[in-house]
Amino acid sequence: QVQLVESGGGLVQPGGSLRLSCAASGTTFSNNAMGWYRQAPGKQRELVAAITNHGMTNYADSVKGRFTISRDNAKNTVYLQMNSLKPEDTAVYYCKLWGVVVTTPYEYWGQGTQVTVSS
Repeated sequence: QVQLVESGGGLVQPGGSLRLSCAASGTTFSNNAMGWYRQAPGKQRELVAAITNHGMTNYADSVKGRFTISRDNAKNTVYLQMNSLKPEDTAVYYCKLWGVVVTTPYEYWGQGTQVTVSS
């Protein structure tokens, strides 16, 4: 059973920083792509950042230059370093793991962690 557990959310002032962590279990972590999504009230869930099993990354335009995604395969953990936070970054942040077995895609989600940017 694959489990993803996020941590690191909280309340931060505009311009501040947070680091989110997502620990995975029940799978060969290094074989999977990982990503962070977020969902603000009344909005659709959107991709924030993703990293492949080879370490290639991509980011939403709204977070480029401010957020950094990374992974530590030895710890089965993916991180999202968030700097220069803005009120519009306020959302529930979800970790996602996905891949393909032969031709069958799969994906798993964490439970989410709240990030609130407010003075």
